Amino acid sequence: MNRLVRFVFSSAPCWGVVDGEQVHVLRGNPWAEWARGEPVGPLGSLHLLPPVTPGKILCVGRNYPAHAAEHGADIPAEPLFFLKPPSALIGPDEAIVLPPQSQQVEHEAELAVVIGRRCRGVSPREAWSHVLGITCANDITARDLQQRDGQWTRAKGFDTFCPVGPWLVTGLTEEGAADLAVICRVNGEVRQSGRTSEMVFSPSRLIAEAAAVMTLEPGDLLLTGTPAGVGPLRPGDVVEVEVEGVGLLRNPVRAGYE
Repeated sequence: MNRLVRFVFSSAPCWGVVDGEQVHVLRGNPWAEWARGEPVGPLGSLHLLPPVTPGKILCVGRNYPAHAAEHGADIPAEPLFFLKPPSALIGPDEAIVLPPQSQQVEHEAELAVVIGRRCRGVSPREAWSHVLGITCANDITARDLQQRDGQWTRAKGFDTFCPVGPWLVTGLTEEGAADLAVICRVNGEVRQSGRTSEMVFSPSRLIAEAAAVMTLEPGDLLLTGTPAGVGPLRPGDVVEVEVEGVGLLRNPVRAGYE
């Protein structure tokens, strides 16, 4: 397995490979052939960017039974897909901005899958071979707008509403991702704690179902649903999403737009 990061180097985005606490330049293409290049510095000294630049961000609702239950919703018979705009994407340590249009913004900790090669009309058995890697994500949601609108575009689509990172873990097997802990903490307090084995639809099933509708391209991001325990975010909070074996994504929370 490898940990791949995107970071700012010489005032430009750059791919890197993490080795312990040291980052090396990635020479080549993360979606094709690449090699580890020269070291550029300790991980903690670099400005990390989102570890992917997706053409689309595909998400799924109610994929954990306990989360569906906490909202009094039925478990869907088929995956309940929706989209977030790529403009919602932010990286680790960037601020989640609470928009003035909402009084109830909530966290949703999730395992995210990054597509590695073009994917259309595949079976669940074939789907994982199209995955580059996995990362942590937070499907920030304006819950009051979601309930008011009757559809989810505005509630899920504000700028900063898709924190992702801190890096991309590659080389994990489908079986290796099948039972990972997914945890959310706010100011150090555990709010959500679940396991990927609780999903109604596995990541491979989600990829296959999505690819029956739309072509998935390299870099596309699939958020796989959130465990129970979603709750409010307030200005000054620090929210963390941790996925076992992957890493920890941390973001501060602030109010309003600059």
